[in-house]
Amino acid sequence: MLFFSLKSWNIFSTLHLIGWVQMDHGYIEQIDHPILITECVCNPVYSRSKMAELLFETYGVRSVAFGVDAVFSYKYNQLHGICEKDGLAICPGFTTTHVIPFVDGEPVYKGCCRTNIGGYHITDYLKQLLSLKYPHHMARFTWEKVEDLKMEHCYIAPDYALEAQLFQKGGKEAEDKTRCWQLPWVPLPTEEPPSEEEIARKAAIRERQGQRLREMAEAKRSSRINELENQLHGLEFLLQQLGQVQEEDIPSFLSETGYASKQEIELTLTKVTQSLRKAKGEPKPEQAENEEKADSCTSDKYPLINVPDNMLTPDQLKEKKRQIFLKTTTEGRQRAKQKCVEEELERERKTQQDEERRLENPQLYLEQMHTKYKELYEKIELRKRLKTNGGHTNGSNSGGVGRGERLNAAQRERMRLLTTAAFDRGKGEDTFGAKDEDWQLYKLMGKDNDDDDDGADEDEAELARVSSRLQEIDSTFVPKLEPTASQPTITEVPHVRPLTKEDFQIVLGVERFRCPEILFHPNLVGIDQVGLDEMTGVSIRRLPSKDKALENRLTSSVFMTGGCSLFPGINERLEAGIRMLRPCGSPIKVARALDPVLDAWRGASLYAANSRFHQQTFSRADYYEKGEDWLRRYQVRYTL
Repeated sequence: MLFFSLKSWNIFSTLHLIGWVQMDHGYIEQIDHPILITECVCNPVYSRSKMAELLFETYGVRSVAFGVDAVFSYKYNQLHGICEKDGLAICPGFTTTHVIPFVDGEPVYKGCCRTNIGGYHITDYLKQLLSLKYPHHMARFTWEKVEDLKMEHCYIAPDYALEAQLFQKGGKEAEDKTRCWQLPWVPLPTEEPPSEEEIARKAAIRERQGQRLREMAEAKRSSRINELENQLHGLEFLLQQLGQVQEEDIPSFLSETGYASKQEIELTLTKVTQSLRKAKGEPKPEQAENEEKADSCTSDKYPLINVPDNMLTPDQLKEKKRQIFLKTTTEGRQRAKQKCVEEELERERKTQQDEERRLENPQLYLEQMHTKYKELYEKIELRKRLKTNGGHTNGSNSGGVGRGERLNAAQRERMRLLTTAAFDRGKGEDTFGAKDEDWQLYKLMGKDNDDDDDGADEDEAELARVSSRLQEIDSTFVPKLEPTASQPTITEVPHVRPLTKEDFQIVLGVERFRCPEILFHPNLVGIDQVGLDEMTGVSIRRLPSKDKALENRLTSSVFMTGGCSLFPGINERLEAGIRMLRPCGSPIKVARALDPVLDAWRGASLYAANSRFHQQTFSRADYYEKGEDWLRRYQVRYTL
């Protein structure tokens, strides 16, 4: 005798799953054995008929019997004293949950109740919650693994609201109820600190490298000193020879040396002397001595500057122009060098003052520097917006900005002068330039007296100094980047910390009782139906007899079977829920099957092994004689 299950399957799953897998596997050859198939309560007749058609016409089965799995489980546990003759069988299955009342040991199908909630919905709900909580580990949440987590860690809370508040507040009790699933994780290799021998070896290597670099630098410096000394001796010897040459032979003598005049040789000699002194590390002469020497030597270096042009020959005029150019260039270079020295001294003075202020009150100094940086940055940004958009700084004038609005104050003044000159001189003959004030107007127009630009340069320099100072004293300071046309905005890449063991842990907290709670509150997953506790009241109200004694007997033997009845705490929660629906003092007892998963199969096997089983089957002759409609009235009597 073979036993299969036809529980809540539609015709397609019946034909494909049972017909092609189980039937083909069990009936490679036609066997003259009866078949017992379990089904859910009030299974559609269409499913029964198609299954009968498949068994009788395709496989030639002799007879078939249909029975409800929850009834077989109830009958099996009744033999072992778990439940009474009168009671309620609650079967939370895979996709549905049924409540079947029993009166005198027989099921009363008119009082059955069904809810479309089962273990499938709990597993799917848990899978969704974990995927939302840990999106980086979604591949780990396979259906089989989530099913194992559900059966191993989920439980029914005695009071859902109080349990949720407990986890919301946290504490020792909530921590004890939290479970952790550690995913495979390999720690990153840690670098061990070097030993003393390794440190000493690296220090010796660095010392040898430094000594070699110092030797190379000393050799290069000696070579440079020798080269400069040779050049200096050559220039001194050249000046001595030049002193012995006649005045008229000097041009021909200089043409062979590559120098144009004696002053050029002396200038080169001075430069070589300074370079040699710098290479040897000798201190530089004082600035005052240099200025006095420069003043005393000006007349010697540039003798033709103060001589009138009418007293000079054409060659001397060319030489005078060259001397004027050399003098102007030298003085400009000296002024630039002096300005750099003064700016450097000023920066050092400001840095010293800032350091003194910082040492007096470090916290106040840091706050002042941050405030100053913010003010300077906002000031520069405001000036840029004004320069770009004129007076429209609120961004409301997004288009059609005129040229006058884009010009700064100095540029607008120049435009005003041009407009005035064109209006005054546009009538009659054009005489612009005949008067001195016309050329003064050119000077005003061409002069770049834009004080705003000078102020902007000073502010930007001060902003750079403050930013550099903040980077030195505040490790958390990040300067703001200013995008330009050639350099787009650079988005700062966040620092990525290395992954740790905690990043590969799946923590099950509130999910442990939130997912199975849908058995009592299906609306949590959008199913507008009643829960397990309310189903018992609905089933009792559907009974034909309104006997209070019978209702008390039913509630005193509430039987739980099916896979979802394995959740810890479900009996206590169901008993508390039924007590809220029944009158005060009503006897309520909830018992669970010996094996909620396999007791239905054990009960069905005992029923099939009974000698009167063949009388309860639906034979092939009945099928061909009475047809499929007879299955609507077919009902098995459960006798174990």
